[in-house]
Amino acid sequence: MATLRALLLTFSWQDMRQHRWRTLVAVLAIALGVALALAVQLINASAMAEFDRAARALGGRADLQLRARQGALPEQLYADVARLAQVQRASPVLELQAQLQHGGASVTLRVLGVDALQLATLAPDLMPRPWPQSPRLAMLAPATLFLNPAALAALQWRGDTPAQALLQAGSQRHGVQVAGTVAAAGAPLAVMDIGAAQDLFGRGGWLSRIDLQLRPGVTREPLEAALLALPGWPANALLVTPAEHSGALQRLTRAYRVNLAALSLVALFTGAFLVYSVLALGVARRQPQLALLAVLGATPGQRLALVLLEALALGLVGSLLGLLLGTALAAGALHWLGADLGAGYFAGVAPALHWSLPALLVYGLLGLLAALVGGWWPARAASALAPAQALKGLDAAQPPPRHATGPWLGPALCAAGALLAFVPAVAGVPLAAYTAIGLLLVGGMALLPLLVQALVAVVQRAQRRAGTQPLRLLALARAGHARNAAVIAVGGVVAALALAVALMVMVGSFRASLTQWLAQMLPAPLYLQAGGSDGAPVFGDDFVAALRGLPEFAQVQGRRSLQLQIDARLPALALLARPLDTDVQRTLPLQGDPSPVPPGCIGVYASEAAAALYQIQPGQHWPALAAAWAQQPGTPSPCFFIAGIWRDYARQSGAVVLDSADLQRVSGERGASELALWPAPGISEIQAQNAIEGLALRMPDMAQLAALRLTSAQALRSRSLAIFDRSFAITHWLQAVAIGIGLFGVASSMAAQVLARRKEFGMLAHLGFTRGQILALVAGEGLVWSLVGALAGMLLGLAVSLVLVYGVNPQSFHWSMDLAVPWTRLSLLVLATVAAAALTSLVAGRAAAGADAVQAVRQDW
Repeated sequence: MATLRALLLTFSWQDMRQHRWRTLVAVLAIALGVALALAVQLINASAMAEFDRAARALGGRADLQLRARQGALPEQLYADVARLAQVQRASPVLELQAQLQHGGASVTLRVLGVDALQLATLAPDLMPRPWPQSPRLAMLAPATLFLNPAALAALQWRGDTPAQALLQAGSQRHGVQVAGTVAAAGAPLAVMDIGAAQDLFGRGGWLSRIDLQLRPGVTREPLEAALLALPGWPANALLVTPAEHSGALQRLTRAYRVNLAALSLVALFTGAFLVYSVLALGVARRQPQLALLAVLGATPGQRLALVLLEALALGLVGSLLGLLLGTALAAGALHWLGADLGAGYFAGVAPALHWSLPALLVYGLLGLLAALVGGWWPARAASALAPAQALKGLDAAQPPPRHATGPWLGPALCAAGALLAFVPAVAGVPLAAYTAIGLLLVGGMALLPLLVQALVAVVQRAQRRAGTQPLRLLALARAGHARNAAVIAVGGVVAALALAVALMVMVGSFRASLTQWLAQMLPAPLYLQAGGSDGAPVFGDDFVAALRGLPEFAQVQGRRSLQLQIDARLPALALLARPLDTDVQRTLPLQGDPSPVPPGCIGVYASEAAAALYQIQPGQHWPALAAAWAQQPGTPSPCFFIAGIWRDYARQSGAVVLDSADLQRVSGERGASELALWPAPGISEIQAQNAIEGLALRMPDMAQLAALRLTSAQALRSRSLAIFDRSFAITHWLQAVAIGIGLFGVASSMAAQVLARRKEFGMLAHLGFTRGQILALVAGEGLVWSLVGALAGMLLGLAVSLVLVYGVNPQSFHWSMDLAVPWTRLSLLVLATVAAAALTSLVAGRAAAGADAVQAVRQDW
């Protein structure tokens, strides 16, 4: 028994050494699949760990936070809340967005105005730490900032000496002094005294939030009751926990993280098939040896275990390499691409690599599982070997046993995938859609034997009607007899193309839909914005009216955007106000016709993400949105009616659009935060810029001209598409890996099969076939089978792309898109795949059909 076991292992080792290049391809495929999946996991874990750390620094030790659904809280509320018996400590915070410039560098950051006397207890990471040369009471000084490490790094700050900088918020610019640091992690942040912040930004009497620390034993419910009983309690106030507020972004990024992880795991599909290809051809080559071992006493179970052991070895080596490579990829991506891989969710965050032993174990086991799955069918073929026929060379090209797969398996898997494709998501994760993709891929591969069999039968019938040609008859006869080899050849091309085509169609559809959406959402040629604006009105009515009166402009349209916190468990909702035409479908990319607005109500248009997150539909009233605008309890709130749903690719957290006049009537605020400009005919962008500069210099409120920036719609579109391309950089990487490994596998599979036919080519040479005819036979077979595999792979990839476009994306990101198939790129990809497979067959055929082919049949004489 020991001798027999040694023979089994010796045959396996010799086969792997003899065909080491094909073995290396399978190992690399497993390694890359594991590496990509692990890298995405480590990057996501590192980003979320850094985000949690930053959230804890900002929230500090507060038990609850009092925020406004929209706008700000009156400062008097802080004094009333601090006196409540349930509250042990209260800390006021003023928060706004600004841009800081120093030494030629600039950074967009969040400015927090805080009470330094409360920070040591509530939020020690926000406690200002003055530099040695700063005044002792610098933390209370006016116009004095303290920056966190991310802000200092973005400004390339050198040393610890106080220096002057320029702070820009909206159209206002202020000289400030940077006097020290704070320890808070995360995105760029600046801290200053709250009184100084109110004076600097003209926000006297207002707060953004109040951090609360409760007395021991006090729960949330009695505090809420006490707050509602306060005189002057604002109806738009919202009580949240720091975990609820930070968890909103985690839910927002979850879809992006899960999608990357799922697509990375799909890359293991290519690795599993290449393991199948390596072992299936190895079993076919070693049938005489396996038959001899069977005669010597090797049981079917031992032969099955032998092949599975080979698969396990491939998976083990590939998984170990993948774990090392994945860790290196994660470290490199965090350094070069950032924690968000270019998607913008964690802008300014530079986390260290969060190494995780459980993640390494999970993805290592997944690599082993993929290899074992790929080796199962070859192992079954080895166990079902007929020793007598194999010793005579009669079983070398037979197809696998029918019971190994069954004719029903492929259609059943595809049908199950179609049924699961559009099952609703579970907790915001499209688990059923991902399962459907896996079933379609496996089912499509399981259908290949039926496809090859049907194709051979059709061609044979056509050949009988057309007459007989020796080479064609020979190719058809071999295709019918050696369907297993044909399936492996076709399957390699299918595996190479399916994932690549699916990703190409999905990304192309998304980009085409985004391009069309940008054209509709940016109708004006020019846009005037204020740097560092947080949505507050920057352009007053006087300035807008004066701008409309200039001859350089044919039309000027004011726009406004602000944030609403309707639900503490969800990210803030974007409210966009702009003049809406009577034909709203021309202004917004609506889904369907708008609903008529009842008299006395304000018509609003919710984005697809807002409709999904807040579970609203056209034709409904929206009381939660109305509550955000209520000023005092018991006072009538406006009536908001959902008139339609529109596509929005810019705000995954949801957005709602209403007419500018309606927002002015509800909020009482006038002005705009952005201006859309249509220059008069013949006016260039430079002339428009000069006209705006001249007008701003004549108006005292707009004297801070440097804070304004004029941007063309073309530049905004280009910037948006660049962000899109950066967000999908990892997807293109997955696509390139799938194509590269797949083509390498196809080439090695084709070469191995051709070289294994050396005896056959020698026999043909003895029968009178010339070397050119044999090469024509080989090249023709390679061309036909690769073409069949390419078409099948493209069809399977298109089926998977339908699930991605109409299932995964709407369920994950809550936006729809139109299917756009890039036929030109797909055609080039198919042609490149077919050419690579055919060329490989031809090159291998030249070696197999040489002089050695004649000598290869001598042992049969």
